[in-house]
Amino acid sequence: MQQRHRRAGLTLLSAFVLIGLSGWASGWFKATETVVSEIAPGVFFRKMETEPKFLGSNQGWIIFKDFVLVIEASFPTQAEAVIKEIRKTTDKPIRYVFDTHYHGDHADGNPIFVNIGASPVASENSKLLFETKGRAGFEQSQKDNPKEFGHEGLKYAPASLYFPTKLVIDDGTQRVELLHFGHAHTAGDAVAWLPKHGIVFTGDACVNGAFNYAGDSNTESWIGVLTKLQELPIKVVCPGHGEMTGKDLLATQKRWFVELREAVQMAIDKGKSLDDIKKVLDVPFYKDWTGVDAKTRVENIEHVYGELTKRKAG
Repeated sequence: MQQRHRRAGLTLLSAFVLIGLSGWASGWFKATETVVSEIAPGVFFRKMETEPKFLGSNQGWIIFKDFVLVIEASFPTQAEAVIKEIRKTTDKPIRYVFDTHYHGDHADGNPIFVNIGASPVASENSKLLFETKGRAGFEQSQKDNPKEFGHEGLKYAPASLYFPTKLVIDDGTQRVELLHFGHAHTAGDAVAWLPKHGIVFTGDACVNGAFNYAGDSNTESWIGVLTKLQELPIKVVCPGHGEMTGKDLLATQKRWFVELREAVQMAIDKGKSLDDIKKVLDVPFYKDWTGVDAKTRVENIEHVYGELTKRKAG
């Protein structure tokens, strides 16, 4: 189901600050819907459906004076879909698509944007990941199920414009700061910060729900990245997956990794094996936040165990 919400920017910003995480926890938001919201003048957020089928990452776009910047290429099918949505709001050319990181559900749609003349942008620390894991994942999708997310017949398109730690795009009407704070969900994570509006698009450095994947992460550094993000005067967080909400989501996301690391370390100190830890791990707040038990986050547990024991978890 597709819905559109057009409200005055300040009204919607205020509403989401007040809502915080309560909407997610109460079930007021619906994971079965894809929703486009204009959250500030010329700033749009596209929250993606995640149930019954995961369709890709959340997306956004910012309308500048002469062009459009898209946030997250997502899968090819969603790249095509978001272009149609953008055309309902402006006929200005799409000049840039910002990939917060290399993962396919955030960046495999790049060829769709390249084909219409846009340049994919990402942090410099993600360049090697695009050329190795990103390319391999794209090609695997073409072999396994090329039609499911639209990979069929496309040529892989990594980012073509890289920045070290900060890239500012400001034409007097809009200002977007692309910022890389360090190794979080991946080594190349970056966010899009809109200081005039207090809005941040975090990619998977911060998600709202049981969407964390830790396989490319450094969770100790990830906690530090979230701490740096908390220093910004943020009003609204547009996460990589899940519902848009207020700044408190950053603290909630950080709390998961802090408490997960503490729980796993405590179990290690008691001599428990990885198998034992996966059976007894308890992080009570996580279910309140996401609706699922922390023990079901097996990949997260295994990754943190590997970090804390300085070896790969088996």
